Amino acid sequence: MDVKALALLGAGLSVGLAALGAGIGNGLVTSKTVEGIARQPQARGALQTTMFISVGLIEALPIITVVIAFLLYNIGSK
Repeated sequence: MDVKALALLGAGLSVGLAALGAGIGNGLVTSKTVEGIARQPQARGALQTTMFISVGLIEALPIITVVIAFLLYNIGSK
């Protein structure tokens, strides 16, 4: 295989795996937040704030991965 094919393969795999990891991470964070709110309803505001910050940080990885995938795609398409 040449470098162009590997770059295109890497671009596709990186975006797919990053989306999979972010989906699993967001699901875990959300489920634990709902579980915490069910146990302590008075802590709802603090738990939701922490959840939104965590989800934002988790979603940063796929965004960075898409940028890297565009760079790999440009290498592969030349």
